Amino acid sequence: MTEAFIKFDRVTKTFAGVTALDEVSLEIAPGECHALMGENGAGKSTMGKILAGIHRPDSGVVHLGGSAVSFRSPAGALAAGVGMVHQELAFCADLSIAENLCMGRYPRRMGVLVNAAAMRAKAEALLGQIGVQLDVRRTMRSLSTAQEQLVQIAAAVGSAAKVLIFDEPTSSLSEPEAESLFALIDRLRKRGTTIIYVSHRLPEVFRLSDRISVLRDGKYVGTLENDRSDQSMESRLIQMMIGRPLEAYFPKHLEGTRGKVVLSVRNLSSPGQFRDVSFDVRAGEIVGFAGLVGSGRSEIARAIFGLDPRATGAVELEGERLALGNVRRAMARGVGLVPEDRKRQGLVLMMSGRANISMASLDRLSRLGLLDRAGERAEAAEYFAKLQVKAPSLGTPVAAMSGGNQQKVALAKWLARDSRLLIVDEPTRGVDVGAKAAIHALLDQLARQGMALMLISSELPEVLNLSTRILVMREGRLVADVPRHEATQENLLRRMAGI
Repeated sequence: MTEAFIKFDRVTKTFAGVTALDEVSLEIAPGECHALMGENGAGKSTMGKILAGIHRPDSGVVHLGGSAVSFRSPAGALAAGVGMVHQELAFCADLSIAENLCMGRYPRRMGVLVNAAAMRAKAEALLGQIGVQLDVRRTMRSLSTAQEQLVQIAAAVGSAAKVLIFDEPTSSLSEPEAESLFALIDRLRKRGTTIIYVSHRLPEVFRLSDRISVLRDGKYVGTLENDRSDQSMESRLIQMMIGRPLEAYFPKHLEGTRGKVVLSVRNLSSPGQFRDVSFDVRAGEIVGFAGLVGSGRSEIARAIFGLDPRATGAVELEGERLALGNVRRAMARGVGLVPEDRKRQGLVLMMSGRANISMASLDRLSRLGLLDRAGERAEAAEYFAKLQVKAPSLGTPVAAMSGGNQQKVALAKWLARDSRLLIVDEPTRGVDVGAKAAIHALLDQLARQGMALMLISSELPEVLNLSTRILVMREGRLVADVPRHEATQENLLRRMAGI
């Protein structure tokens, strides 16, 4: 390797008594794409945040361009040429796209007034660099998670940084959007930008990286050259990450028989979202939903759960009409929803993991208006163990957990409730390979026990592996019901794109 451009020298960082990084030493060459991999809580994001000035190490030294650096803020890191695309999105929700993209460097008229036209033009140019067209006057609150992610990528790329850290950048992107991002990263590398790429997704790591470093439990495990011709690379990396081989998981619910119809949807519509959608979900099956971002998959889930007051049509649960636009009644009838955006829709971040898990089951855990604390703790402990949630205690605030562990708590909340229909929207977003296998096994077990499940995921391999059959959405319409034996990535992509 040429002389290191970035060097971590025995860097240690702890949070609330938990060691996130334990004397980690790592070197990254100029102009390379260096991938960081490891299970949730391994320390990958912490390394990126130390370099980006969000955290400061407890001990050890970080070198950039041959000089020791210690950034006191993200602004200091950005001034030194380090930008970051975060896994957890952070914007001013009620400001426009343009205001967020130009924050801290607004174009001015006469040195005082904000030049709104110039600000919009600058924002459009930043989005144009990554091939995205959005109305920059829209507020961030009005955007989907995927659109927010693209705005954040535009902000980082537009900073002209010498180092860009991408932390799970494709977690909410469709495959075409992810491919556009990969092409952008290729262009950045040709310009000499050094890329640190944090991801759980092995295919994109192999596609992008020059070298791959692995962390486990805050310790540096090793670095591999990315040899795309080496068929053993994937199994070697997985073993480095989790300390053991990971066997391929085949869902056992596929061997069982389907039960009665649990969910019946007829002519479900919502203005500007989707129209005339009809399908059934039977007990013991997992029905996958595939589609590009904006196709209506998540919107259908929200309507069934009662979150869309404008929804019309007929929804029946086990033969009884389900009132639309009423979440309380949907929950009482046994409908559960793991939403795609855990921060805004799935969790109360300042509350503990224990309290978040019990939140959907308070009626069952309460007696005469008093919460059964012992029962709550026992249930939380059960799902912490099942999903391998890494936190100092059951009482740790969810905000203090890694993104992957937050996702596990969001899933556990609904697994703890006795649901007849469970809708899971991006259930393994930001989750490592070991935890992903555990979640897949859990969903499979629920199907084998007779639960009906709807699975929405941007990861086609996940949909293909778990689903009994796959419904394809395009532009708000249900365009195909594909049996498992006919489903391939190419087949689904063609239907999703209307080819």
